[in-house]
Formats: sequence, structure tokens, C-alpha cells
Amino acid sequence: MPAPMRKDLSLTHPETIEIAARYNGPPGSANGGYAAGVFAALVDGPAEVNLRAPPPLDKPVRVVSGAQGFEFFDGDTLVATSALSGFLPPPPDAPTPDQALNGRSHFPPEEDLAFPSCFVCGPHRKVGDGLRLFTGPADGFDGVADVWVPAPEFTGGDSLVRPEILWAALDCPGAFAVGFDGNPMVLARIVGNLHALPKAGEALVVAGWPLFHDGRKHGAGTAIYTEDGQLIAQSEQLWIELKKA
Repeated sequence: MPAPMRKDLSLTHPETIEIAARYNGPPGSANGGYAAGVFAALVDGPAEVNLRAPPPLDKPVRVVSGAQGFEFFDGDTLVATSALSGFLPPPPDAPTPDQALNGRSHFPPEEDLAFPSCFVCGPHRKVGDGLRLFTGPADGFDGVADVWVPAPEFTGGDSLVRPEILWAALDCPGAFAVGFDGNPMVLARIVGNLHALPKAGEALVVAGWPLFHDGRKHGAGTAIYTEDGQLIAQSEQLWIELKKA
């Protein structure tokens, strides 16, 4: 069973934060969900993270605290903000594990993926190096889904999956739910609620569904559930479709 969220997950306010290169999304920048989880760790509770520029890898990002939360700078460039948010409404009922496996079977082929080396959804990543979350359209569910078994490499040493890893797992399913495979997009905003921390080796169901489409803006919801449908984590996201050349 997943463990309840601890009260001490917020970090002491550091002067800088650095994201290792292994946590990339697009080449040369961090996966948006992972970066959001790192930035959200400074917030004591449910958090909203707005990404303003690609989060750099292997480079210190300066942290500035303010009355409304935190700002993160790469030199003089504002990379992101994080702040306390409200609780999200209940998500849809979880797809069954069989539906989630059906979704994996419908994940786009490797040659159609914009970022095949992404930490979250990249098939080029090995087990324990990337999350290998392949959320495709699931029969009988209005969205995408996959079964995910977190590897021991993604724990904090206590067998529990680290919070920033859950934020990462909440990321890419939202993009595929709103058509990322046909239109490359970047994450602009994510509101995340983590309700519990699962153990490594525990089979989970990860799902995403569309919320709205407005030109190049797309809204998505995502969630992580236990096999029997217990909610572990959820998010609502804003994705921006990249302009076509």
C-alpha cells in the first residue's frame, strides 16, 4: 500500500537548484514534470508550477523566494515559478490494469516520437534509467493509460518513490492525451496534488485525459492510481503546441 504524504517534504530554501542531465525531456533541457517536481518541493502543500523557459541541465538555477512563492532563474532568465495551489477536483475513475496495458499497446511507434530519449516517455531509456511510461489510447477509457512499476532507482532510500518522480510521471501522459504524438508541445503550467507515496515495485496505473483545446493551447488532466483504483497523485496541465516551421 502507498504511504501517506509526510509533512516534511519541503526542502530548506537553497540558494541554487541543479537538475542532472539524466532527467531530460527535449534534448538539452529538463523534463517539465520532473523540473516542476523539483521546484514544487519548496512549497509546503499542493503546488502550481509555471514554466517560462526550458529548465537547464547540469547548471545551477538561482532560487528567489517571495511573498507569493518562489522564482527560479538561469542567469537573468526566469525559468519557472512555484506557489501554493488549491486542491484539484476528483479525477475520473481509474482505468483497469487491463485497460492500461491496452493503452500501452497503442502508444505511438518510436519513429513518430518527438523526444525518444525523454526521461519519462522515451523508449531509448532503459529500466531504472527512465520511467518508460508509454501511455496510449485505452479501449473503454476516454484518454490514455499505461501500467507503471517504479524501479528501486527512483526511491529516496526508504523504498518510497520520490515526489519529483511522481511529478515526472504525471507529465507526459497529459501531452499524449491532447495529441502530442501529432503536434509537439511543451508544458507551460502544472498544478499537482500528491496524496501518497507508492513503493518501488508496486504496479500502478497512470492515465491522462483531455480537458480543453483552444488554438495552440491544450489542457489535460493526469493521475496515478494503485492497481485497485486508489488515487495516489493527480495534476492539471496547460500545454502549448509548438509553432510549425
